[in-house]
Amino acid sequence: MTGVAGNRLGGRFARLWAASTLSALGSGMAMVAAPLYVASRTDDPLVVSAGAAVGWLPWLLFALPGGVLVDRVDRRRLMVVIDWVRVAVLAVLAAAMVTGRAGILLLYAVLFVINTGEVVFRTAAQAVVPAVVPRSRLERANGWLGGGTQVMQNMVAGPLGGFLFVVAAAIPFGVNAGTYALSAVLVGLVAGTYRGSPEPGGRRSVRAEVAEGFRWLLSQRLLRTMALLIGLLNVTLTAALAVLVLLATERLGLGSVGYGLLFTCMAVGGLLGSAVGDRLVAAITATWTVRIGLVIEAGLHLVLAASRSAVVVGVGLFAFGVHGALWNMVSNSLRQRLTPAALQGRVGSTTLFIAAGGNCVGALLGGVLAGRFGITAPYWVGFVVALVVIAMTWRVFDRATVAAAYAEPAPLSETPASVA
Repeated sequence: MTGVAGNRLGGRFARLWAASTLSALGSGMAMVAAPLYVASRTDDPLVVSAGAAVGWLPWLLFALPGGVLVDRVDRRRLMVVIDWVRVAVLAVLAAAMVTGRAGILLLYAVLFVINTGEVVFRTAAQAVVPAVVPRSRLERANGWLGGGTQVMQNMVAGPLGGFLFVVAAAIPFGVNAGTYALSAVLVGLVAGTYRGSPEPGGRRSVRAEVAEGFRWLLSQRLLRTMALLIGLLNVTLTAALAVLVLLATERLGLGSVGYGLLFTCMAVGGLLGSAVGDRLVAAITATWTVRIGLVIEAGLHLVLAASRSAVVVGVGLFAFGVHGALWNMVSNSLRQRLTPAALQGRVGSTTLFIAAGGNCVGALLGGVLAGRFGITAPYWVGFVVALVVIAMTWRVFDRATVAAAYAEPAPLSETPASVA
């Protein structure tokens, strides 16, 4: 990373990337270890599934006010504080596990705090990126961030977290605390201050500032469309993934290893997309990156609905992984380019809120559709929705509109970081 991004994106971004990647490793291990710990204490499905609710709830409760906080304070310092708070609560959990005093309620309380921090941390990190890398390198920067998270959270953390949990239940959480501590140190070494531009008229209520972020996003046709697309497509994607285990076992004849390999296919595709995405976007333009991605999205649902071949499904998930990496790269870069510095936190958090809402609805919808109409129903619904989306948004992402977004600076440039 230092050899590539350090030279082309700068040392400040290299530290930010390292912090993000370490955090992804620790968070991924905790995500694997938490349900294992709950399952070792109870076989009640409601108690076990409550962990997923605890994971998503902070995104719905704190994404919007978190964006206001990100726009009010120094974003780098906020990230450091969040990391140290997460270190403290994880240390308490690990100590309680070692002494045999940890219960499921304590675990869920810690997970709630950690995920609340993740909501604000991720919003702040996205708002910092345009201030630490050149505007022309935003795609590469977002690709490196996505790639680091993909490798650590989706490829390394799972098997490592499971192995460490077998050794001792407290170890994955202790390691997670260590990764957050290293992240805090690395972010603290990112020189400069990172505040949005001062708000005219002084500070207002949280509600008023949230509303301003919503209004600004709704006024931007390109960003508004992308945000709504993310929310809507997350509904169908999460619905599809929620019952993928049933599709894998009942239609594809796969066991637990084969089911896990399907996600590996998607993770490998995401890694490839993150590694070469900036060059692909430059070669085929952001317009066609988005358009082709929407076609791939529809194609994945069709493959899952119609195919009985594990190989074909694996290829479809690989292609979707590439598309997902490129989509995040383009959408994040466009938002960072077009959003004024003073609104980066709120616009970013509004997008996260819409995406999380789609995930929550999709998780419920997948089970309902599969239970009532059959295992392939969520995929046929997803295919139809994707086709409608393509028809309705194809013209929005025309070359002229997207090219203008890449050519024009944000309405208010980021307040220059005062480098120590």
